[in-house]
Amino acid sequence: HRNRTMELPLLSLFGLAVGLSMDCAAVAAARGLSAPRLGWRNVLWMSGMFGGFQAFMPVLGFLLGASIGPLVERWDHWIAFALLGGIGGKMIVEAVRGEEEDEDDMKDDPFRWGVLFGLAVATSVDSFGAGIVLPMMEAPLFFSILLIGATAALLTALGLLAGRRFGTLLGRRLDALGGVVLLGLAVKTLVEHL
Repeated sequence: HRNRTMELPLLSLFGLAVGLSMDCAAVAAARGLSAPRLGWRNVLWMSGMFGGFQAFMPVLGFLLGASIGPLVERWDHWIAFALLGGIGGKMIVEAVRGEEEDEDDMKDDPFRWGVLFGLAVATSVDSFGAGIVLPMMEAPLFFSILLIGATAALLTALGLLAGRRFGTLLGRRLDALGGVVLLGLAVKTLVEHL
């Protein structure tokens, strides 16, 4: 029973990390498609930047969640449900709408610092909201940010390589899949507390 209770938060945390990283993978797939050449320096640069931001933003959210956590303990499962469900729903809606990246960004070097910085911030905003949920999941901060950052870096690299190999077929599907994972995690959190 002890192993089972330790296993569930880890699975939830891994699901959260994968869900949050799907938009990184989708953006990376688009970058891989648009790149005239794709070298290992490009892969490491983009993966490091995306993974770094995905790890940093939950820390800010975690600090906020830890400070307000005692005040909202009675409603924490509803807050977690709303945040995770909102993030997941947003990802699905954006995937269905098929919002395209700015064409001007794609014409020049797709790995310019300014472009990647903007994309890294944009794809990590959801991680801030997820970071608020981490104290409610009783998730350890260091392990959580390590897992989220490493997962984002890995899926960014895979997205780049897949985009280069398979083209546009994957981008929107990855966003939608990430949204479904987060929605499932939201429902699971609510059901466990009710």
